[in-house]
Amino acid sequence: MSAEARAATARAAQFRHRLWGLAGVLLLGMALSLLFGRYPGPYFTPPAVLRDNELARTVILNLRLPRILAAVLLGATLSAAGTTFQLIFRNPLVDAGFLGVSQGAAFGASLGIVFLGGSAATVQGSAALFAFLGLAASYIMAQRLRLGDWVLRLVMAGIGVSAFYAAGTGIIKYLADPLKQLPDITFWLLGGLWAITWEDVLHILPVVVPALAVIYLMRWRLNLLSLRDTTAFSLGALPGRERLVMLVAAVAATAAVVSKAGQIGWVGLIVPHIARRVLGADAQAAVPGGMLLGGLFVLLCDDLARTVLTGEIPLGILTSLIGAVVFFSLLLRNELELKR
Repeated sequence: MSAEARAATARAAQFRHRLWGLAGVLLLGMALSLLFGRYPGPYFTPPAVLRDNELARTVILNLRLPRILAAVLLGATLSAAGTTFQLIFRNPLVDAGFLGVSQGAAFGASLGIVFLGGSAATVQGSAALFAFLGLAASYIMAQRLRLGDWVLRLVMAGIGVSAFYAAGTGIIKYLADPLKQLPDITFWLLGGLWAITWEDVLHILPVVVPALAVIYLMRWRLNLLSLRDTTAFSLGALPGRERLVMLVAAVAATAAVVSKAGQIGWVGLIVPHIARRVLGADAQAAVPGGMLLGGLFVLLCDDLARTVLTGEIPLGILTSLIGAVVFFSLLLRNELELKR
Protein backbone atom coordinates (compact mmCIF):
# COMPACT_ATOMS: atom_id res chain seq x y z
CA MET A 1 0.00 0.00 0.00
CA SER A 2 1.35 3.40 -0.99
CA ALA A 3 1.94 6.19 1.49
CA GLU A 4 -0.92 8.16 -0.03
CA ALA A 5 -3.32 5.23 0.35
CA ARG A 6 -2.26 4.70 3.96
CA ALA A 7 -2.81 8.38 4.70
CA ALA A 8 -6.29 8.23 3.14
CA THR A 9 -7.14 5.15 5.20
CA ALA A 10 -5.91 6.87 8.36
CA ARG A 11 -8.04 9.96 7.61
CA ALA A 12 -11.12 7.81 7.01
CA ALA A 13 -10.58 6.02 10.31
CA GLN A 14 -10.14 9.35 12.08
CA PHE A 15 -13.38 10.67 10.60
CA ARG A 16 -15.24 7.51 11.67
CA HIS A 17 -13.97 7.94 15.22
CA ARG A 18 -15.11 11.55 15.22
CA LEU A 19 -18.56 10.55 13.94
CA TRP A 20 -18.93 7.94 16.67
CA GLY A 21 -17.74 10.49 19.19
CA LEU A 22 -20.34 13.01 18.00
CA ALA A 23 -23.03 10.32 18.18
CA GLY A 24 -22.02 9.54 21.75
CA VAL A 25 -22.08 13.21 22.74
CA LEU A 26 -25.53 13.63 21.17
CA LEU A 27 -26.94 10.62 23.04
CA LEU A 28 -25.44 11.90 26.29
CA GLY A 29 -26.92 15.33 25.63
CA MET A 30 -30.35 13.82 25.02
CA ALA A 31 -30.15 11.84 28.27
CA LEU A 32 -29.11 14.90 30.28
CA SER A 33 -31.75 17.07 28.60
CA LEU A 34 -34.44 14.83 30.07
CA LEU A 35 -33.34 16.08 33.50
CA PHE A 36 -33.17 19.79 32.61
CA GLY A 37 -36.30 21.85 33.16
CA ARG A 38 -38.24 24.13 35.46
CA TYR A 39 -40.04 21.28 37.26
CA PRO A 40 -39.67 19.98 39.93
CA GLY A 41 -36.39 21.88 40.45
CA PRO A 42 -35.62 25.27 38.98
CA TYR A 43 -33.06 23.87 36.51
CA PHE A 44 -32.22 20.21 37.12
CA THR A 45 -34.27 17.19 38.15
CA PRO A 46 -32.30 14.75 40.33
CA PRO A 47 -32.87 11.17 39.08
CA ALA A 48 -33.83 10.07 42.63
CA VAL A 49 -36.91 12.31 42.49
CA LEU A 50 -38.35 10.27 39.62
CA ARG A 51 -38.89 7.23 41.83
CA ASP A 52 -41.50 8.94 44.01
CA ASN A 53 -42.81 11.81 41.88
CA GLU A 54 -45.33 10.53 39.33
CA LEU A 55 -45.94 14.02 37.94
CA ALA A 56 -42.21 14.46 37.26
CA ARG A 57 -42.15 11.15 35.36
CA THR A 58 -45.16 12.29 33.32
CA VAL A 59 -43.46 15.58 32.51
CA ILE A 60 -40.31 13.80 31.33
CA LEU A 61 -42.03 11.10 29.26
CA ASN A 62 -44.88 13.09 27.76
CA LEU A 63 -43.43 16.61 27.49
CA ARG A 64 -39.64 16.59 27.51
CA LEU A 65 -38.94 13.38 25.60
CA PRO A 66 -41.01 14.19 22.47
CA ARG A 67 -39.61 17.73 22.54
CA ILE A 68 -36.04 16.42 22.71
CA LEU A 69 -36.64 14.05 19.80
CA ALA A 70 -38.22 16.88 17.80
CA ALA A 71 -35.23 19.16 18.53
CA VAL A 72 -32.77 16.53 17.29
CA LEU A 73 -34.84 15.86 14.16
CA LEU A 74 -35.15 19.61 13.53
CA GLY A 75 -31.42 20.20 13.83
CA ALA A 76 -30.47 17.16 11.75
CA THR A 77 -32.94 18.12 9.02
CA LEU A 78 -31.92 21.77 8.74
CA SER A 79 -28.24 20.86 8.74
CA ALA A 80 -28.63 18.11 6.12
CA ALA A 81 -30.71 20.41 3.93
CA GLY A 82 -28.21 23.25 4.36
CA THR A 83 -25.31 20.99 3.39
CA THR A 84 -27.25 19.80 0.35
CA PHE A 85 -28.06 23.33 -0.80
CA GLN A 86 -24.54 24.65 -0.23
CA LEU A 87 -22.92 21.87 -2.23
CA ILE A 88 -25.48 21.71 -5.04
CA PHE A 89 -25.48 25.49 -5.55
CA ARG A 90 -21.76 25.84 -4.82
CA ASN A 91 -22.60 28.72 -2.50
CA PRO A 92 -21.56 28.79 1.19
CA LEU A 93 -24.27 31.33 2.09
CA VAL A 94 -27.44 29.36 1.35
CA ASP A 95 -29.38 27.27 3.83
CA ALA A 96 -32.60 25.31 4.26
CA GLY A 97 -34.67 28.47 3.76
CA PHE A 98 -33.50 28.72 0.18
CA LEU A 99 -35.85 28.43 -2.83
CA GLY A 100 -38.74 30.11 -1.02
CA VAL A 101 -39.22 27.23 1.43
CA SER A 102 -39.08 29.13 4.73
CA GLN A 103 -40.87 32.19 3.36
CA GLY A 104 -43.51 29.91 1.85
CA ALA A 105 -44.01 28.23 5.21
CA ALA A 106 -44.29 31.62 6.92
CA PHE A 107 -46.89 32.75 4.38
CA GLY A 108 -48.87 29.52 4.77
CA ALA A 109 -48.82 29.74 8.56
CA SER A 110 -49.93 33.38 8.48
CA LEU A 111 -52.71 32.49 6.05
CA GLY A 112 -53.86 29.67 8.32
CA ILE A 113 -53.90 31.89 11.41
CA VAL A 114 -55.83 34.78 9.85
CA PHE A 115 -58.16 33.22 7.26
CA LEU A 116 -58.42 29.47 7.95
CA GLY A 117 -59.44 29.33 11.59
CA GLY A 118 -56.03 29.29 13.25
CA SER A 119 -56.12 25.69 14.57
CA ALA A 120 -52.76 23.97 15.02
CA ALA A 121 -53.46 21.39 12.31
CA THR A 122 -54.57 24.08 9.84
CA VAL A 123 -51.52 26.25 10.47
CA GLN A 124 -49.11 23.33 10.14
CA GLY A 125 -50.78 21.94 7.03
CA SER A 126 -50.89 25.33 5.34
CA ALA A 127 -47.23 25.99 6.20
CA ALA A 128 -46.12 22.66 4.73
CA LEU A 129 -48.24 23.15 1.59
CA PHE A 130 -46.84 26.58 0.75
CA ALA A 131 -43.30 25.44 1.53
CA PHE A 132 -43.65 22.81 -1.21
CA LEU A 133 -45.28 25.35 -3.50
CA GLY A 134 -42.25 27.58 -2.96
CA LEU A 135 -39.97 24.87 -4.35
CA ALA A 136 -42.33 24.19 -7.26
CA ALA A 137 -42.60 27.88 -8.14
CA SER A 138 -38.82 28.32 -8.00
CA TYR A 139 -38.29 25.28 -10.22
CA ILE A 140 -40.87 26.36 -12.81
CA MET A 141 -39.55 29.93 -12.92
CA ALA A 142 -35.99 28.68 -13.30
CA GLN A 143 -37.01 26.62 -16.33
CA ARG A 144 -38.42 29.72 -18.01
CA LEU A 145 -35.36 31.90 -17.41
CA ARG A 146 -32.66 32.10 -20.07
CA LEU A 147 -29.89 33.85 -18.13
CA GLY A 148 -26.83 31.86 -17.05
CA ASP A 149 -26.65 28.18 -16.16
CA TRP A 150 -29.22 26.14 -14.27
CA VAL A 151 -27.79 26.86 -10.82
CA LEU A 152 -27.83 30.62 -11.39
CA ARG A 153 -31.39 30.50 -12.74
CA LEU A 154 -32.59 28.53 -9.72
CA VAL A 155 -30.89 30.97 -7.35
CA MET A 156 -32.55 33.94 -9.04
CA ALA A 157 -35.93 32.21 -9.06
CA GLY A 158 -35.61 31.39 -5.36
CA ILE A 159 -34.88 35.03 -4.53
CA GLY A 160 -37.94 36.17 -6.47
CA VAL A 161 -40.27 33.58 -4.90
CA SER A 162 -39.00 34.42 -1.40
CA ALA A 163 -39.63 38.12 -2.00
CA PHE A 164 -43.14 37.38 -3.26
CA TYR A 165 -43.97 35.28 -0.22
CA ALA A 166 -42.45 37.87 2.14
CA ALA A 167 -44.68 40.54 0.63
CA GLY A 168 -47.71 38.28 1.02
CA THR A 169 -46.86 37.64 4.67
CA GLY A 170 -46.55 41.39 5.22
CA ILE A 171 -50.00 41.99 3.73
CA ILE A 172 -51.56 39.28 5.91
CA LYS A 173 -49.92 40.76 9.01
CA TYR A 174 -51.33 44.16 8.06
CA LEU A 175 -54.85 42.65 7.80
CA ALA A 176 -54.57 40.55 10.97
CA ASP A 177 -56.34 41.35 14.21
CA PRO A 178 -53.67 43.27 16.19
CA LEU A 179 -54.94 41.94 19.52
CA LYS A 180 -54.96 38.22 18.75
CA GLN A 181 -53.94 37.14 15.27
CA LEU A 182 -50.91 39.39 14.85
CA PRO A 183 -49.25 38.17 18.09
CA ASP A 184 -49.90 34.56 17.00
CA ILE A 185 -48.19 35.20 13.65
CA THR A 186 -45.25 36.94 15.30
CA PHE A 187 -44.82 34.18 17.87
CA TRP A 188 -44.93 31.47 15.17
CA LEU A 189 -42.34 33.32 13.09
CA LEU A 190 -39.98 33.41 16.10
CA GLY A 191 -40.01 29.59 16.19
CA GLY A 192 -40.17 27.18 19.11
CA LEU A 193 -40.93 23.65 20.28
CA TRP A 194 -43.17 24.47 23.26
CA ALA A 195 -46.24 22.81 21.73
CA ILE A 196 -44.58 19.59 20.52
CA THR A 197 -46.33 16.36 21.52
CA TRP A 198 -45.89 12.69 20.67
CA GLU A 199 -48.53 13.14 17.97
CA ASP A 200 -46.44 15.87 16.33
CA VAL A 201 -43.33 13.67 16.39
CA LEU A 202 -45.25 10.81 14.79
CA HIS A 203 -46.53 13.19 12.10
CA ILE A 204 -43.07 14.33 10.99
CA LEU A 205 -41.27 10.98 11.27
CA PRO A 206 -42.80 9.43 8.09
CA VAL A 207 -41.53 12.42 6.08
CA VAL A 208 -38.25 13.28 7.79
CA VAL A 209 -36.79 9.78 8.14
CA PRO A 210 -37.13 8.74 4.44
CA ALA A 211 -35.95 12.19 3.26
CA LEU A 212 -32.87 12.11 5.50
CA ALA A 213 -32.23 8.52 4.41
CA VAL A 214 -32.19 9.67 0.75
CA ILE A 215 -29.74 12.48 1.56
CA TYR A 216 -27.54 10.14 3.60
CA LEU A 217 -27.47 7.35 1.00
CA MET A 218 -26.79 9.80 -1.84
CA ARG A 219 -24.29 11.91 0.11
CA TRP A 220 -21.35 10.69 -1.95
CA ARG A 221 -23.10 12.01 -5.08
CA LEU A 222 -23.00 15.50 -3.61
CA ASN A 223 -19.26 15.52 -4.26
CA LEU A 224 -20.06 15.19 -7.98
CA LEU A 225 -23.07 17.51 -7.96
CA SER A 226 -20.95 20.30 -6.48
CA LEU A 227 -18.95 20.28 -9.73
CA ARG A 228 -20.05 21.95 -12.94
CA ASP A 229 -22.61 20.08 -15.03
CA THR A 230 -20.20 19.14 -17.80
CA THR A 231 -17.65 17.79 -15.32
CA ALA A 232 -20.25 15.88 -13.31
CA PHE A 233 -21.75 14.38 -16.46
CA SER A 234 -18.33 13.25 -17.69
CA LEU A 235 -17.88 11.41 -14.35
CA GLY A 236 -21.11 9.46 -14.79
CA ALA A 237 -23.61 11.64 -12.93
CA LEU A 238 -26.96 12.89 -14.19
CA PRO A 239 -26.81 16.38 -12.65
CA GLY A 240 -30.36 17.58 -13.39
CA ARG A 241 -32.12 14.44 -12.22
CA GLU A 242 -29.95 13.82 -9.16
CA ARG A 243 -30.12 17.45 -8.04
CA LEU A 244 -33.91 17.34 -8.27
CA VAL A 245 -34.06 14.19 -6.09
CA MET A 246 -31.79 15.75 -3.48
CA LEU A 247 -33.68 19.05 -3.50
CA VAL A 248 -37.07 17.37 -3.11
CA ALA A 249 -35.78 15.28 -0.19
CA ALA A 250 -34.25 18.35 1.51
CA VAL A 251 -37.35 20.49 1.02
CA ALA A 252 -39.75 17.73 2.11
CA ALA A 253 -37.90 17.21 5.38
CA THR A 254 -37.56 20.96 5.94
CA ALA A 255 -41.24 21.60 5.29
CA ALA A 256 -42.23 18.87 7.75
CA VAL A 257 -40.17 20.24 10.65
CA VAL A 258 -40.75 23.93 9.90
CA SER A 259 -44.51 23.38 9.84
CA LYS A 260 -44.27 22.22 13.48
CA ALA A 261 -41.49 24.41 14.83
CA GLY A 262 -41.86 27.67 12.91
CA GLN A 263 -38.92 29.53 11.41
CA ILE A 264 -35.61 28.46 12.95
CA GLY A 265 -32.79 30.41 11.36
CA TRP A 266 -29.03 29.96 10.95
CA VAL A 267 -28.88 26.23 11.72
CA GLY A 268 -28.71 25.21 8.08
CA LEU A 269 -26.22 27.97 7.33
CA ILE A 270 -23.68 27.60 10.14
CA VAL A 271 -23.68 23.92 11.14
CA PRO A 272 -22.56 22.61 7.69
CA HIS A 273 -19.49 24.86 7.87
CA ILE A 274 -18.63 23.54 11.32
CA ALA A 275 -19.11 19.96 10.11
CA ARG A 276 -16.78 20.53 7.15
CA ARG A 277 -14.17 22.04 9.45
CA VAL A 278 -14.34 19.11 11.87
CA LEU A 279 -14.74 16.28 9.34
CA GLY A 280 -13.42 17.70 6.07
CA ALA A 281 -15.08 18.77 2.84
CA ASP A 282 -15.96 15.24 1.70
CA ALA A 283 -19.75 14.99 1.82
CA GLN A 284 -19.55 11.33 2.85
CA ALA A 285 -18.38 12.49 6.29
CA ALA A 286 -19.73 16.05 6.33
CA VAL A 287 -23.39 15.07 5.81
CA PRO A 288 -23.74 12.61 8.74
CA GLY A 289 -21.46 14.79 10.86
CA GLY A 290 -23.65 17.79 10.09
CA MET A 291 -26.77 15.86 11.07
CA LEU A 292 -25.25 14.97 14.44
CA LEU A 293 -23.92 18.48 15.06
CA GLY A 294 -27.21 20.05 13.96
CA GLY A 295 -29.19 17.85 16.33
CA LEU A 296 -26.82 18.68 19.18
CA PHE A 297 -26.88 22.41 18.42
CA VAL A 298 -30.69 22.71 18.38
CA LEU A 299 -30.96 20.44 21.44
CA LEU A 300 -28.65 22.70 23.46
CA CYS A 301 -30.43 25.84 22.25
CA ASP A 302 -33.80 24.35 23.20
CA ASP A 303 -32.48 23.42 26.65
CA LEU A 304 -31.48 27.05 27.15
CA ALA A 305 -34.81 28.27 25.77
CA ARG A 306 -36.85 26.35 28.33
CA THR A 307 -34.64 26.62 31.42
CA VAL A 308 -32.86 30.00 31.55
CA LEU A 309 -35.95 32.13 32.28
CA THR A 310 -39.29 31.41 33.91
CA GLY A 311 -40.91 32.28 30.57
CA GLU A 312 -39.70 30.36 27.54
CA ILE A 313 -37.38 32.10 25.08
CA PRO A 314 -38.37 31.55 21.42
CA LEU A 315 -35.96 29.01 19.93
CA GLY A 316 -35.42 31.04 16.77
CA ILE A 317 -33.96 33.92 18.81
CA LEU A 318 -31.30 31.70 20.40
CA THR A 319 -30.31 29.92 17.20
CA SER A 320 -30.00 33.28 15.41
CA LEU A 321 -27.98 34.84 18.24
CA ILE A 322 -25.55 31.94 18.60
CA GLY A 323 -25.44 31.40 14.84
CA ALA A 324 -24.53 35.03 14.22
CA VAL A 325 -21.66 34.81 16.72
CA VAL A 326 -20.32 31.69 15.03
CA PHE A 327 -20.82 33.27 11.60
CA PHE A 328 -18.66 36.29 12.46
CA SER A 329 -16.08 33.99 14.01
CA LEU A 330 -15.83 32.02 10.77
CA LEU A 331 -15.63 35.24 8.76
CA LEU A 332 -12.80 36.60 10.89
CA ARG A 333 -10.89 33.33 10.48
CA ASN A 334 -11.54 33.30 6.72
CA GLU A 335 -13.09 29.82 6.93
CA LEU A 336 -16.49 30.52 5.42
CA GLU A 337 -15.96 28.74 2.13
CA LEU A 338 -16.44 25.42 0.41
CA LYS A 339 -13.06 23.77 0.51
CA ARG A 340 -12.72 21.10 -2.11
